[in-house]
Amino acid sequence: MDDQQLLRYSRHILLDEIDIEGQSRLLQAHALVIGAGGLGSPAAMYLASAGVGRITLVDHDSVDLTNLQRQIMHTTARVGQPKVESGRQALLQINPGVQVQALAERVEGERLLALVADADVVLDCSDNFATRHAVNAACVAAGVPLVSGAAIRFDGQVSVFDSRQDAAPCYACLFPPEREFEEVQCSTMGVFSPLVGIIGTVQAAEAIKLLAGIGRSLAGRLLILDAREMEWTSITVGRDRQCKVCGQRHPDQA
Repeated sequence: MDDQQLLRYSRHILLDEIDIEGQSRLLQAHALVIGAGGLGSPAAMYLASAGVGRITLVDHDSVDLTNLQRQIMHTTARVGQPKVESGRQALLQINPGVQVQALAERVEGERLLALVADADVVLDCSDNFATRHAVNAACVAAGVPLVSGAAIRFDGQVSVFDSRQDAAPCYACLFPPEREFEEVQCSTMGVFSPLVGIIGTVQAAEAIKLLAGIGRSLAGRLLILDAREMEWTSITVGRDRQCKVCGQRHPDQA
């Protein structure tokens, strides 16, 4: 690190758990953020401010006026722009020392797997089950940790799915793709503005911990937030040995 970097990241470096070594890991890391909306905004902004060296933003949507109530990475002046380009501008304004790749596309299949395999951590900030399951499957296949968040109305949840750990569940262990879950979206149900900030920030914290190699992640735990009462609930989540996505990850244990 040069003198400017030492100064910029000095408050991280002062933490014994991070220090020079941990900050250097962040500077060399690559985070893939799927979704540049309510969750992706605070998550990506904290990754940039923390000095994660490469950030790839993926989102096929454009900035709409209705987004601005909660998607803090975007501005009124950038309404109509692709969200990833608006996000790229915001992240580089926060920290011009990071590399930001903006992909205005809906990724799936081999394209998704290639992007995941090139990352050190994936943050799922999407808003639908199909994308979450696709991202989870790619992370399991590539052996890349996944930080997953969701928020609707006043209810949020966040967890880490780390297929590098033998006992850790994947997203499909918790929400099997063959089961039907009610698909709810902000456009019809509404969402409390600060809620996505809280959940997205926790996602960033978990990703930074994973990249810096510090602390205990949320792997095997699901945090649920009721923002009306501001109460957190922690639920232990076990791995499903019969899971169709990760059940054969370690055949000797399945």
